[in-house]
Parts: sequence; C-alpha cells; structure tokens
Amino acid sequence: MIGELVTRPAAIRTRVGAAWGRLCKVPGVDATRTAAIGHCFGGFAALELARSGADVRAVISFHGGLTTHAPAVAGGVRARVLVCTGADDPFCPREQRAAFEDEMTAAEVDWQVHTYAGTRHGFTVAGIDPEKHPGCVYHALADRRSWRAMLALFDEVLAHDSKAG
Repeated sequence: MIGELVTRPAAIRTRVGAAWGRLCKVPGVDATRTAAIGHCFGGFAALELARSGADVRAVISFHGGLTTHAPAVAGGVRARVLVCTGADDPFCPREQRAAFEDEMTAAEVDWQVHTYAGTRHGFTVAGIDPEKHPGCVYHALADRRSWRAMLALFDEVLAHDSKAG
C-alpha cells in the first residue's frame, strides 16, 4: 500500500489532509497552531501535507522520503519545513536531498534540511535491528539533535506570538 501511495500524491494528500482536518475539529485544538511530524513513511506523508497547501504551521520529516510525483509550487506551501535525515541513509541519497532543496527553493518555501554525519535510515528508532531492517541503524546523537531541531521550530512557529516573527 505504501508503494502505491508514494506514486499517487493526490491519494496520500487526500488521506493525510483528511486526518489533519479531523484533528483541527477536535475540541481544544487550535487549528492555527498545528504541525505535522512523521518518521519514515510518516515523514513523507507530512511533506505531502505541506505540498498540498494545508494551512499547517510546520512540517517535520524524520528520515522520510523526499521525492514526489507532484512537486510543490510557488506560494503553495504554507508550512515551514524541517527535514532531518542521515548522510548515509541508503533510501535518501545526496541526489534526493539536493532535488528536494531545489524543489523547496523554487516553491519559495521556508525550509531546512539537517543532515547528520555517519547516520543511516531509522536513526530515531532505538533498538532497531539492522539485520531485520537493512540500511537502518539507531543513532542516539542524531536522534537527540533532530528532536531539539523540531522543538526549536515549534518554539518559533507555534508560540502564541509567533506571527510577529
């Protein structure tokens, strides 16, 4: 199913958009202060939510796929975007990171890519078994750094006075 959704951006955007829309209707949720985060496929899905133009304030992808079949368009992404990825992630090579940066720049998105040296896919998953999940290795330092980067972005965009800066 994941493979099919990756090739059908409209389908994944519809699904993740519906989930986000539902969240925004939950009593007590301030829809003007929402963010989407995800790991691996969830990170890919969060990026597709941003590309869809959803009025989400921030999107964070941890070791998620960066390619899409429907690139962002200028003015179409409202979220600030943070990608945390491993320099040695076999599923997200340098070329994919460069293409993502080019896409986000062309679309005039406020974006950041944090690339962690010596880090492979799944770096936030403590206890991941590289034997069962080839290409994946937990990396404690990258895990901590990426989490702090996300919290810093939240401080910037989700604070009550964030519209000022």
